[in-house]
Parts: sequence; structure tokens; C-alpha cells
Amino acid sequence: MARKTANDDPLAPLTLAVGQEELLLDRAVQQVVAAARAADADTDVRDLSSDQLQPGTLAELTSPSLFAERKVVVVRNAQDLSADTIKDVKAYLGAPAEEITLVLLHAGGAKGKGLLDAARKAGAREVACPKMTKPADRLSFVRSEFRVTGRSATPEACQALVDAIGSDLRELASAVSQLVADVEGTIDEAVVGRYYTGRAEASSFTVADRAVEGRAAEALEALRWSLSTGVAPVMITSALAQGVRAIGKLSSARGGRPADLARELGMPPWKIDRVRQQMRGWTPDGVAVAIAAIAAADAGVKGGGDDPEYALEKAVVTIARAARSRRP
Repeated sequence: MARKTANDDPLAPLTLAVGQEELLLDRAVQQVVAAARAADADTDVRDLSSDQLQPGTLAELTSPSLFAERKVVVVRNAQDLSADTIKDVKAYLGAPAEEITLVLLHAGGAKGKGLLDAARKAGAREVACPKMTKPADRLSFVRSEFRVTGRSATPEACQALVDAIGSDLRELASAVSQLVADVEGTIDEAVVGRYYTGRAEASSFTVADRAVEGRAAEALEALRWSLSTGVAPVMITSALAQGVRAIGKLSSARGGRPADLARELGMPPWKIDRVRQQMRGWTPDGVAVAIAAIAAADAGVKGGGDDPEYALEKAVVTIARAARSRRP
């Protein structure tokens, strides 16, 4: 879905990824890294935040190496670079080093526009990664995800998936991947409905909600009903992951109004309010424990264990305990 300029060589000296859609920005980086490692398996990748790129740092990273190694230097939130560092980057753009690909991730607004203009003037390969705020854009994204996998999904199935998942592109992409891995043939609305519905109060998302709220008994009850009504285990692990990830994202975000946080985190405002209520008992260590439990459950339901149901029950109990890790 990310739009590219005519110069679409991932190994161009400079790639400029512009926008605020995190999934697309990450994919732009991954494409460059994959191309570089295909050319040289020993490619050195340096992935830096704006505050890690200080004056002089770029010169050190791009200086000639005795081993003539290929290198990818990624700079995130380039619009936040200091004035002195921007001078360094602009100077580098005039004479880029061989065997080095610089990837600048820029939000695209007025802040740091001078760097954006300089990169474009230098002939950067540009990848547009705009925030997808319209339902029609997200629907197109889902269709594209199915198309890339070579699988067919009916228009009704794509719409049902958008309706069920919402606006988070990572969650939509994950749902498409799991449906493609789990279902043979054309994916239709009935398939999506079987994965995401059933008895409404016992959907995979209800399991996740009760677990992250620390309500183990209710979460286990919802889990057993979901499994008995045909909800796929992989969709339950996906819902658990989404619930814990939302808590982790919101707990590390700066304070602000729900609308501001919604834009920053890619969640609808109503979800911000709900996650705020759910995260009261959580600590960073609790989030880490829950993520590990979900990873183990995901492996268990995908053939890594003998009893997928037990793997899910164990994860739900661990998550519910982690939700109460902050002592009053």
C-alpha cells in the first residue's frame, strides 16, 4: 500500500519514507534491509532514533571501512533531529558513501521540512506511508494484503474483517496472515464470521478483555465457550496479543487527551478510554511476562504442543495474574 517514486531500487543511496503509518514505515525499512542482505548477508544495520543521531554520528557510521562492508543506516523521526545534526545529514546527501544506504523516516509535516526538501532534491527514493484514516483506505489495504499473498477474498470478507478489527493496520495485517495460513480456498464472509463471531459475549476479544482486566475465572469461561462455538485458537492468541500490546503502548505514551493519544497510537478514542481502565494493575514487568506467555501459547496452538486448549488456558491465567502485578 505504500506508494513509491519511480526510483524504486531499495539499494538507492537514500530512501525517504514519509508519513505516520508505523506499519508502512517499518515495511519500508524491512524492504531496504532485505535487499541489502540479499546483496551481502553480512550487511551491518544501524537503526537509530532521532536522539541517537548526534552531530558527528553520521560521519562515524558512514566512514570507510577496512572490510568494505555494506551498511544500512536507519534514522527514525528525522523531523526531530537537532539543527546541527540536520546540517550533517544535508552535507552527507551531497556526497553519499558507496555501499551505504541511508533510510530517513520523516513524519511529513512542517517540522523538519528543510531536511525533507533537501532529501528530495538529492534524488531520494521516496516511499509514502500516510496514515489511513478513512475506512475505504483500510479496506483497500486489506484487499492488497490478500492480493500479495496470492489468495482470494470476497469483497464481503474484506469488509467484515475491517469491521471486526478496526483501524489498526498491524492488527489487520496479522488477521489476514492468520486467515491465509489457516484457511484453504477463497476466504469469504462466513469464514471471517466464524473466526470473529460466535456468541458475542464470548468472542476472542472478550477472552482478551477479561484476561487483561485480571478476571481469570471469567476469561477462562469465555475461552471455553469460544472454543466450543468454533472460534479458532489462533484468533484467540491474536486477540490476547492485541490486548496486551495496547496496554504496553498506552502505558509508555505521553499523557494527553484521548483524541491526541488516539492519533499517536493508532487507536480509536473509545479504545483509549477502555485500555486506560484495563491497565491500572499493570507494570512493565507484567507486560513482559504476558507477552512471553502469549508467544508460548501461539507456538502451542500452531503445532508446538500437544494440547492447544491447555496452552490457551495457561496463557489466560498468566495474563490475568500479570494484570494484578501492581500492588495497591
